[in-house]
Amino acid sequence: MSVPRHWRESVKRYRLIGSKCKACGKVHYPERTVCPLCKSRELEPFQFKGNGKIYSYTIIWAPPEGYEYCKPYAAALVELEEGEIVTTQLTDCDLEKIEIGMPVEIVLRKLFAYGESGIIVYGYKFRPVLPIL
Repeated sequence: MSVPRHWRESVKRYRLIGSKCKACGKVHYPERTVCPLCKSRELEPFQFKGNGKIYSYTIIWAPPEGYEYCKPYAAALVELEEGEIVTTQLTDCDLEKIEIGMPVEIVLRKLFAYGESGIIVYGYKFRPVLPIL
């Protein structure tokens, strides 16, 4: 993928923009050009709310290169309110208090930095829903 295309597409990633099929109404993330359910090509952009619950998770103790700064961390499958399941990293939480079914919300956070250049890449992560004060 070219660098310009990467940055154009990244907006859809951190804003959780997917697609909605005009024929059957099914929503998809990431964005699709063909509905896998009904095979329609009539899809429109769809903005997910960014709220959901933990479907499953694991704690990463030996992270891949570039993620050493945040070990240990939790990786999770989050079921969005709209029904799609996304893979994400959990943040701003006590690893020992994570539970399946816990409500979570999207936040923008640092994902990693490119080697010696230090260019920081941001993206979405999820955190436990904060109580309203």
